[in-house]
Amino acid sequence: MEQEKNMEQPAIPEINFDEFEPTSYETWKEEAIAALKGADFDKSMFTKTYEGITLDPIYLPKDLEQLTHPKTYPGEASNLRGADASGYIAKPWTIAQQCDGKTPSEVNAIEKRELLKGTTAISFVLDTATRKGIDVKDAEAAEFADQGVSLSTLADLAVALDDIDLEGNELSLYAGASNIALLAAVAAICKKRGCELKKLTGALVADPIGELAADGKLPRSMDEYYDEMAHSIAWAEKNAPELRTVIVDTDVYHDGGGNDIQEAAYAMSTAIAYLKAMERRGIDVDTFCKHVRFHFSLGANFFMEIAKLRSVKMMWAQIVEACGGSEAAKKINLFVSTSTFTQTKYDPYVNLLRAASQSFSAVVGGINGMFVKPFDHVIRPSDEFSRRIARNIQIMLQHEFNFLQPVDPAGGSWYIESLTEEFTEKAWAKFQDIEAHGGILAALENGKVQAAVKEILADRFKNLATRKERAVGNNMYPNMTEELLEVPAVDFAKLRAERMAALEANEADRDTQAVIEVLKEVYQSDASEKGSLVELAEKALLKGATMGEISEALSGESHSINVEAILPHRWTERYEELRQRTADFKVKTGENVKIFLANMGPIPQHKARADFVTSFMQVAEFDVITNNGFSTVEEAVQATLDADADVAIVCSTDATYPELAPAVTKGIKAVKPNMKVFLAGAPSKELKEICDAAGMDDYISVKSNCYETLLGMQKERGMF
Repeated sequence: MEQEKNMEQPAIPEINFDEFEPTSYETWKEEAIAALKGADFDKSMFTKTYEGITLDPIYLPKDLEQLTHPKTYPGEASNLRGADASGYIAKPWTIAQQCDGKTPSEVNAIEKRELLKGTTAISFVLDTATRKGIDVKDAEAAEFADQGVSLSTLADLAVALDDIDLEGNELSLYAGASNIALLAAVAAICKKRGCELKKLTGALVADPIGELAADGKLPRSMDEYYDEMAHSIAWAEKNAPELRTVIVDTDVYHDGGGNDIQEAAYAMSTAIAYLKAMERRGIDVDTFCKHVRFHFSLGANFFMEIAKLRSVKMMWAQIVEACGGSEAAKKINLFVSTSTFTQTKYDPYVNLLRAASQSFSAVVGGINGMFVKPFDHVIRPSDEFSRRIARNIQIMLQHEFNFLQPVDPAGGSWYIESLTEEFTEKAWAKFQDIEAHGGILAALENGKVQAAVKEILADRFKNLATRKERAVGNNMYPNMTEELLEVPAVDFAKLRAERMAALEANEADRDTQAVIEVLKEVYQSDASEKGSLVELAEKALLKGATMGEISEALSGESHSINVEAILPHRWTERYEELRQRTADFKVKTGENVKIFLANMGPIPQHKARADFVTSFMQVAEFDVITNNGFSTVEEAVQATLDADADVAIVCSTDATYPELAPAVTKGIKAVKPNMKVFLAGAPSKELKEICDAAGMDDYISVKSNCYETLLGMQKERGMF
């Protein structure tokens, strides 16, 4: 007994924080102002975002008092805190890693490897031609195998899915504007294998409005795509009730440079357009909601992305409730991807950090599935290493970081709750404005959406150009020893020949007259019997028709629809073009823009500004000639002239500039009047006057437009 008594642990005393006196906002502000050492508090501490939201420097408990959104539990009311009360515990989010193989056999090999190593969905990318419903023989060279696999026949898809369990793994496939042919092909393969269609899960989806916005045109009217959408939903409801066939994908707006508010509002307006169109075709709200998926990409603002995901859950629940949907219908199916827009070609391994941050925000915000894009996604087809790293980010989040356990981890955060509230108010207002002016289609047709997205893109480019925002390895801290990732050569001619041979073999084996007859049935079909179109397409495929032929039959004599396309961009593309232009010029001529640093005085006197302008100029991969400084103006001038450089940059301190900078400038200009001379730093009004009088050409400081400055120097050097 004595031993047991000695083993008893002492009681843990109750912990409180009474010894710490609460700090008021005013007290904190006073300390912050002191730490800023004269800098403007409002300009320094409040952050303006592209969404028109100003982020406060600090959030307090009182911020929660202003909330209007529900303070409920997960799985209740608005679904803001998650559609399921158990979060990811009962069902982890789907790891939907896409493979980008260019042939059916390559897709099959990559997909098997992905599923073996932790991916939980069958997901591969179709090339542009296939998504447009065009067979390889009719495809433009630029659209064949450009970013994925070319599929034309039932046999092609059978090879891609060979020996892959369709019942035990989710599907996550995007077909383009229409999914009739691909749905029919999957159905035919399932029947051949003896798979039960009712056991299919996941999504095989189409998004005609998204395709219209991205490509700028569709071959048939939107009403015809809506008819096909109704057929796909009705077919799925009858044959594969757990399969989603419609997607609202906002990548076109994200990759175009749009902000998160725009993405959320355009998504809701698109979903409303689809929902209304389906109701007119006899598909009720609950059935539509059961078969629709939403997809968003996640950008660089960690907390804004969390707010976006929480907000769209709440917005969709409110829309469905207003349309008479059930509680189950209000639960959004939400898939995400890490951002293509924020990926860079230079210093690409930083893309790993971006992907990790973006996927973390996705998990906190609450999702049903995710695709983490490999770090070389914008450079080349992914390889085994890049796919493994991307896949493992999700696996680690689930099993090593234990993010399957928390439910609504952002709940109660003074910052995120307030941000979600403001985000929702602004997104809802934008959504209402779009609807008041005719909806998303009208906004695309009159160019309102395109103009709004372009405006945000211009702001993003401007902030990167002036380096208010930093892209490591691109507009800041360039790695001059970097060797670009090797991009394997793709023999497109050989690939096309192989695909053509497979298509010709299919044509040789089929009964051409039977194919003509069944395609005629597809052409003459109408929307009267919902779901019959998928069955007709399946019949055509089994007879040997191609997906392109089915698409052509569906088009018939339709009139196309055209809008201004929202082109994809990446935030660093202009800086990458700068650097590539210099690299190409060096290869072609063996020359470059040469920058000589006229460093004045000992190293401590000039080092800070010399380092700054060196990094500034190396952003465009210019050659920078450095030195340890000159003690006299004459030495600096002579060294500059001997260097035979294109530009000289005077580097020193504000205190020494009035004496040194004009003198160095005059000395250089006296011998080489056409040589450019810059000053490192932002001069005072008085200094600028005397430097301008001496012939100073420009001033390089943190306020400079880095992109425009370097672009101008390339033009003067004759690089283009």
